[in-house]
Parts: sequence; structure tokens; C-alpha cells
Amino acid sequence: MKAPLCLAALSLTFTATAADWAQWRGPNRDGHASATITALPKEPKTLWSIPVGNGQASPIVAGGKLIYLDEQNNQEVAHAVDLKTGKELWHTAVGESEPFNNAYGTGPRCTPLVDGDRVYTQTCRGTFHCLSLADGKSLWQTDFGKDWDAPFLGNANKSKEAGETAARRHGNNGSPIVDGDRVFVPVGSPTKGTLVAFEKQTGKVLWTAGHENTAYSSLVVATLAGVRQVVHLTGDSLMGVDVTTGKILWQTPVKTGAKRHVLTPLLADDSVTISSSSVGLTKFSVLKDSGGLKVEPAWKNDQVKITLATPVLVNGHLYGLGTGGNKTEFICVDFKTGALKWSHPGFNDYAAVIAVGSNLLVQDMNGTMLLIKASPEKFEELGRMQVCGNTWSHPAFADGKVYQRDKKQLFALEIAK
Repeated sequence: MKAPLCLAALSLTFTATAADWAQWRGPNRDGHASATITALPKEPKTLWSIPVGNGQASPIVAGGKLIYLDEQNNQEVAHAVDLKTGKELWHTAVGESEPFNNAYGTGPRCTPLVDGDRVYTQTCRGTFHCLSLADGKSLWQTDFGKDWDAPFLGNANKSKEAGETAARRHGNNGSPIVDGDRVFVPVGSPTKGTLVAFEKQTGKVLWTAGHENTAYSSLVVATLAGVRQVVHLTGDSLMGVDVTTGKILWQTPVKTGAKRHVLTPLLADDSVTISSSSVGLTKFSVLKDSGGLKVEPAWKNDQVKITLATPVLVNGHLYGLGTGGNKTEFICVDFKTGALKWSHPGFNDYAAVIAVGSNLLVQDMNGTMLLIKASPEKFEELGRMQVCGNTWSHPAFADGKVYQRDKKQLFALEIAK
């Protein structure tokens, strides 16, 4: 299929090493790519473009394949295509889709995950699959409603129970994560477990933790204060859970009326940074205590509220979208103090931000890709190009190529040899 003319405008000059983009926000789930982009030259190369169904779930790249999810015939469907040609290798229906009535449209929202020879997918309605990367065959699965007493309620549900959860009204969108031989899944059951650790090969339940509904936030794993832990921003709190035992190591309330926590927690230097539509940008320190671990606020900036777009940390500063009142601006925040260094208008409610050396590759919801200097001194745009139509998807960036989708197509764009 011929690529749209708008794609032929983008090219970048950079030095890169080959690396897969096998999960939400890249290799380390922190929005950093193994590349340094310094300019936006003229001649890109569109490798392929294919039609796709509805959805906002981001494409991922691993093992010579690209995995994406879309909506086909009222089903959420996982697809694998050849990375070089875009030719489909297999597709597997993974669950019933949900007919959302909102600006974001219908279709899958949760980015899949590749680990070794397995693909892990999670539907809006709460069906979790482990698939074979080779052929798409389902190896094991679990259902949040049937198995975990966390049924999907839908966005038209007006019950008190529906009011207590965002994910079970509008979609189980928080991405799972693999660490060692475990896959952690934000099941969100108030009775059987907020967070569940499964043996990634077999689906055996290893432990459960918490009794809260989830929000939309994706899971992250790191060693904080000397302890390996999975960090989860739920509908009601932020918590760190021991990866081996499932013990809740620390927990602090984070409450909003809508349970609308979308931001993926940012982990760095024994700290966790979060924000939401009504909770200001907040950095917590994770500290050793006589009884184990504790968490304390390091700083809080109530003037900066980040709703949808998780920022990146570059050289001691956070870069991303901040919302104040009815406006959305691109911002720079001092990571040590929480002070706003600068803000720049002209953005809508979503943008994917990828750190590429000392610069930022920013894909906004209108399909514009910008190159911005990661500098605390001022906002400095180095270039911009229109790459696609309206999208809430985060691009994958691997081995000198950008992989992205909008409402109609998925494409591969070579930006360096």
C-alpha cells in the first residue's frame, strides 16, 4: 500500500544502536531511546504502510516483528507483521471490544509486551493473554471478571461500584510488566488482589497484593532503597510491592474524585514521581526505615498537573505536558526542587515524548512530530514535520526507524541507516 504524502516529509539525522522497543515507553519503560537526534533533514524513506482498525494501543518491536492491536469485527485483535515489509504473519482475537462513546473512539488501548518468545496482551474489558510470538497461539490467559471478581462495568454504568473505579468503567489500560520469571498484571480486584504476579511461562499465580481498584497507570519495576519492587499507582494510592513475596513495602494515598491516574510513575534515584488531573506533580523519596521501607514527599508542585503524557527525565530535568486551568503547555521542571523552569503554549491534551540524547522527539495528538532541545534555559524547537493524522498512540522507535499508527494506518519510517 502506498504511504500518504505527509509521511514523505520526515527525516532525522542521528547516531543509533539497534535496539528493540518491546514494551510501553521503550526498553527501560522510561521514554529513552538509544539514539542522538540533532536535526531534521529532508529525505526520509517510508518502508511500508498498512491499513489498521480502531485503537490507541502503541505498536511494539521485537525479534524482527512488529506487534500491534486493533479492533476488527467487535474484537480486540493482536497482529504480528514482518518488520521489514509490513506483511502480516499472524493475527489472534484476544477479547471482545468495547463500544466507547468518547473523543478517543473505540478499540484497544493497552500496549502489548514482548518478552523472549511470548507476547502479553490485555484488553479494555480485562482479558489477559500470553501468546506465542512465533504464531500467535494462546498459551495461557486469565479474565479479570471471571477469575478475579473484577468485572468490566462499562462507561454507561451509573452504579456506585462503577463510580469507585476508572479502569473498569473506561478500560483496563495500564500495561503489565515482566521482571525475571514473573509478569505483573494490574488486575484491580478489591476482593482478590489489586496487583497479581503470575509465573510468566505458565500463568501460575505466585502472589497477590492490595485490595483496591486500579486506575489507568502502567506498572514499573526498579530497585529502590536496595529492594527490588514493582510500583503501582492505583485508583486510590501509590504503592511499592516486593517482586518476590508480594509484600507491600510502602503505600501512600493518592486520591482523586474520578480515580483518573494515567501517568506512568517515573522512578529515579530512590524516588517515585507522579501526577494526575487533580493531583499536582509530586516526587516521593523511598527510604530505609527500622521496619523496612517508608515513603516521604520530597516536593510537590500543585501548579503543574500532568493528565495523560508521562514526562521524560533528561539531565536533571523533567520534560512533558503540563495542564493548568484549561490550557496545556510543554513544560520543563527541575527534578531536584520541583520548580517550573519554563512552559510553552500550543499543545493539546496528549503528546508522546522520547528522549534522544540531549534532545526530545515529541509526537503530538495531531500527528505532528517535533524535535525540541532538552534545555532548562528555554523552549527551543529545532524542527517539526507532519507524520500522520490524529493519534493518541505512542510511537515505537528502534534501529533508526519510527513505527506509528493513526486512525487509519500503521507505518514504518526509516530515519537513519
